[in-house]
Amino acid sequence: MKFANRISRLGTETAFEFLAEVNDLRKKGRDIVTLSIGEPACDTAENIKRAAKKALDENQTHYNPSAGLPELRTAIAAYLTKTRGVPFETDEVVVVPGGKPIIFYSILACVEEGDEVIYPLPGYPIYESMIRFTGGTPVPLRLREEKKFSFDVRELRSMITDRTRMVIVNSPHNPTGGIIPKHDLHEIAELSLKHDFWVLSDEIYSRIIYDGKHESIVQFPGMKERTIILDGHSKTYAMTGWRVGFGAMPKELAAHVARLETNSVSCTATFTQHAALEALTGPQDATAEMVRGFESNRNLIVAGLNNIDGFFCHSPAGAFYAYPNVTRACRRLGFRDSKELQQFLLYKAGVAVLGQQCFGTRMPDDYEEYIRLSYVSSAADIREGLRRIEAGLADQKLVEEFLDEQWEKESERGRTHDETKASV
Repeated sequence: MKFANRISRLGTETAFEFLAEVNDLRKKGRDIVTLSIGEPACDTAENIKRAAKKALDENQTHYNPSAGLPELRTAIAAYLTKTRGVPFETDEVVVVPGGKPIIFYSILACVEEGDEVIYPLPGYPIYESMIRFTGGTPVPLRLREEKKFSFDVRELRSMITDRTRMVIVNSPHNPTGGIIPKHDLHEIAELSLKHDFWVLSDEIYSRIIYDGKHESIVQFPGMKERTIILDGHSKTYAMTGWRVGFGAMPKELAAHVARLETNSVSCTATFTQHAALEALTGPQDATAEMVRGFESNRNLIVAGLNNIDGFFCHSPAGAFYAYPNVTRACRRLGFRDSKELQQFLLYKAGVAVLGQQCFGTRMPDDYEEYIRLSYVSSAADIREGLRRIEAGLADQKLVEEFLDEQWEKESERGRTHDETKASV
């Protein structure tokens, strides 16, 4: 069988593959504390679920316009006008099934084959995957720990060429929880205006901020005409499985994106859009309570991680992820990288976390190691997860047992025991 060459360029979201591995262990009776998946642990609020049931009872189960229900798009435009400080209109909004389609459609509509797209590293892996798949050239921009996982604007400036067609920003950021300062956003805006490139601004965590308010690049003069905002209901309203996201962009681009939706999925499910309308216009108490819970969990997990030998963790300013530097722990214990640490914690300590390999292709000169922990679980689960991590890493016999197993696996794959030890 023959497949299109482009399929070989398609990546994946490895968090879902790892979740399948975790679930398989659980089915076999293993007790696993899960601090890996990026979705709120709480359920969707009752008023939102009632709106969906009402829509179903009223037979809101038919096709709707590809761009989305006009009443939802109008509500989104009003919401963005209020929260971003610039006016939006209904026909500048496209509703899509989840956030990913905005990434895919935007790149398809704006990036020619061979054009360069600058994206954050570490970052959401679908950025790089979609750039490659559509024929663009991915150009990673390293986020700096010393800048609390923002980036150096001087580095960005040096990377822009006459082939730069788009820059992707994500603030608050997955996987680090970092936030791009307003003055840095302003400099990106100036670069966009000077070099004429699009900005895809992933703001899916815009409501999950612990200090201050969300800042969007669209607020700066001239940027509404060249910015695509990605936002949605998954994180803010604990609606990950409902698959409701939206993009805001110039009208002409919105029409192209809607046409791409027509050609791919036709439209977003009608009854889920009625639920999304209730989420946006109804009581916001559940979201506020959820974010307060995340802030408490953040304080708990950061303090706990910084008590583990060889770990250092900045306090994230937004989203619901901790991203500790675990380089010293890996070097001290003999783990080759964060992926090996991830596997040790899963199979020997019973804790699911994600290594940095899940968040983009590593740069050759990157020698630091990180893991991501999602703190959406209960405080009890977080405490137990931290206890298991600390205890597991302190058990030298357990570590040696794991490394011996790894050496044996490598030997079976054609590497000698000594070669594997040398690589460690």
